[in-house]
Amino acid sequence: MSLMTDIRAYPVPGNSVALWWLGQSTFKSHEGTLTSVDMYLTDSCNGIAPGLNMARKVPVLIKPEELDVDIFTCTHNHQDHTDPLTIRGLRNKDTMRFIGPHPSCGVFRAENIEEGRITPTWPRNVLEYGDVRITGTFALPTDDSDLNHMGYIYEFGSGPKIYITGDTDFSELLFSNEKEKPEIVITVINGGFNNLSHWEAAEVCSRIKPKLAIPSHYDMFPDNSIDPKQFRATLHLRAPDVAYQELAHGRPYVFERS
Repeated sequence: MSLMTDIRAYPVPGNSVALWWLGQSTFKSHEGTLTSVDMYLTDSCNGIAPGLNMARKVPVLIKPEELDVDIFTCTHNHQDHTDPLTIRGLRNKDTMRFIGPHPSCGVFRAENIEEGRITPTWPRNVLEYGDVRITGTFALPTDDSDLNHMGYIYEFGSGPKIYITGDTDFSELLFSNEKEKPEIVITVINGGFNNLSHWEAAEVCSRIKPKLAIPSHYDMFPDNSIDPKQFRATLHLRAPDVAYQELAHGRPYVFERS
């Protein structure tokens, strides 16, 4: 069977969520409704930044035309997060809901996604589909090529809340997500491109106080990589009560709400 078939068939225990990481900030979550964030399933960034090696290091584990999710969310319009070639392969999947800030919605339209399947969102906007509740969160843009960055908090039925930072520079406004009480924080750690550094990501976790922190956005491109063990070490120093977990590409990780 294919990985996509395995994900669809995967039995998720009650009060739990299952996560699959496909590299960069690409995750799939499943309790009943299957949700994705920032699916980058091509090598389209290769060559778009002169002088930088942005060739894909991580294998494509699911081809765009094989992707089968109920909700397709994007956090912002950078190509490794709202990928036109990935989206182009999805336009005949008529059951998908496409969600993102307005610039991402523009890419959805440009790739011939029907208007009725596109839903714009923004920080603090709340959307509900099936057993999934999606709340937009603040993110500080990392450059002036896209000023509409955001993150998300996902709630999956009786499962745990997950906060995904999206690409964001450091701001104390990120601490405001503490009131949402997410059990899991999935955070960028590649500070070289104005994203949170591993130290800043640990500081955010120390203020939000999740049970678990998962690093992301550190392994896709040769010129945008960092050792996640640096985040593990700083998390231990700044937020010793927060557990650390790296995810393996394409393998399910199950977290149960206690």
